[in-house]
Amino acid sequence: MNRSIALLAPLCLGLGLTLPVLAQEDEFQTVITPAFSPVTWERLINAEDEPENWMMYSGTLDSQRYSRLDQIDKSNVAELEMKWSYQIPVIDRAETVPTVVDGIMFITEAPSNLTAVDARTGRVYWRYDHELPDDLRICCGRNNRGVAILGETLFMSTLDAHLVAIDARTGNVLWDTEVADYEAGYSKTAAPLIVKDKVVTGIAGGEFGIRGFIDAYDPATGELEWRTYAIPGPGEPGNDSWSGDSWKTGGAATWITGSYDPDLNLIYWGTGNPGPDWNGDVRLGDNLYSDSALALDGDTGEIAWHFQFTPHDVHDYDSIQVPILADIEYQGSTRKVMMWANRNAFFYTIDRATGEFLEGDAYASQTWAQGLDPTGRPIRVPGMAPTYEGILVSPPIVGATNWYSPGYSQQTGLFYVTSFDGEQEFFKRDEDYEEGERFTGGGGRYNQPMDAFHSSIRAINPATAQIEWEFPIMPRSSAGITTTAGGIVFTGSADGYFFALDAATGEELWHISLGARVHAAPMTYAVDGKQFVTIASGNVVYTFGLKDD
Repeated sequence: MNRSIALLAPLCLGLGLTLPVLAQEDEFQTVITPAFSPVTWERLINAEDEPENWMMYSGTLDSQRYSRLDQIDKSNVAELEMKWSYQIPVIDRAETVPTVVDGIMFITEAPSNLTAVDARTGRVYWRYDHELPDDLRICCGRNNRGVAILGETLFMSTLDAHLVAIDARTGNVLWDTEVADYEAGYSKTAAPLIVKDKVVTGIAGGEFGIRGFIDAYDPATGELEWRTYAIPGPGEPGNDSWSGDSWKTGGAATWITGSYDPDLNLIYWGTGNPGPDWNGDVRLGDNLYSDSALALDGDTGEIAWHFQFTPHDVHDYDSIQVPILADIEYQGSTRKVMMWANRNAFFYTIDRATGEFLEGDAYASQTWAQGLDPTGRPIRVPGMAPTYEGILVSPPIVGATNWYSPGYSQQTGLFYVTSFDGEQEFFKRDEDYEEGERFTGGGGRYNQPMDAFHSSIRAINPATAQIEWEFPIMPRSSAGITTTAGGIVFTGSADGYFFALDAATGEELWHISLGARVHAAPMTYAVDGKQFVTIASGNVVYTFGLKDD
């Protein structure tokens, strides 16, 4: 049975660590959060004006992950110290980006749980456990990356492909909607996105031959408002880009949170690889709208335009990266753009009103394409598709980057991405589709250890698509990035370091070893006039601040 677990006062042990003491199951008592101002749509539109809060997965609707907080800056970031930490009870990989509203932090936990804590101290208010079936079919880990909030209600995706609404004050379930059939391979791991009066959310499970989609739900009832499939059906434009009936099992999952432009009323969302991943012989054609950016009408979900990064992908180059929106100076005028560092190793600047390709270039090593044509379509190198014997291609299956969040600084005008220069042998195999079973058509193999390759944080000028600086990281990182008005880039590494860089130059300003892989993005907030920075590492959520006066 799903339930909210009320917690007694936690026991605090050294270094600010909070270890909650659970009440006995027959002695639960509601421990509600302190009152907070309901999170209206108006507040979400103007989220950058409340830098003390972090009210959605990427901080703001444009997904820049840029905070106006500047109490922690280049001059004092080296003085950061740990203020508190929260131990996630279920041992698993933490990919959460907490949400903070008026001094209350909401932390999602693997596999599909949610906890509310005091953002000042880490003291637990309540915890919600979502019970999961034993026969889950998931691809890539028991992950949950965050929540959305509207009013006093939190919205969370679950691994069994449900969308759950939870009272933010008490942790009680308000409604629980089954989005898709988990037994067919559908699952959900990403934070939803609030758009006006709707909860917009994607779906995972591309390695199981699903048909991807983007949904919008009524926040009060959990009823489906609209659904837009990432693969067009018969009679719809683009269906003829799939041979035969291959569209039915074509993948194109939508498993990371998108962005929204209120002025254009457009939702921007990335789609994943076509299925089967590595054997394209059974799905000839461009395979729309896999590996694409979709611009959807915020009211109806109708596709306004699309941009396909990798037509007929056979290397698993998902385009599920978080799209960053900004207005930049481009060739003498201000343009509304979408910036995208793709898993396929190319960076793109695209007009977000029309989908027009503006700039693009490789930002990491790649051998599969000669470059991009004037429309942004890749010019392929012949003979680089997977074979039965195997062929060496760069970037590898994990990509030049992946799902982890990039960042953008309004101060520098630079785009920041965690990048990887690697290569891998790609194989294909013949495989029949069976519902609920993996449907990948191949795989990959490294010929060298991971630390033989180059990994770095790269700063890219979106007006030129050129790299301005890079900061080497070894080994490969899978951490997201956050920037601040203090001139700082915060991120982490696979070997457990959390660190700060100068946003203008890439100079290292501070670091600390947390002892476990950073597999999430940092976020920053303020309470009582004090700025904090939070990051998940291993199975712990750490919060840092400046030394007290």
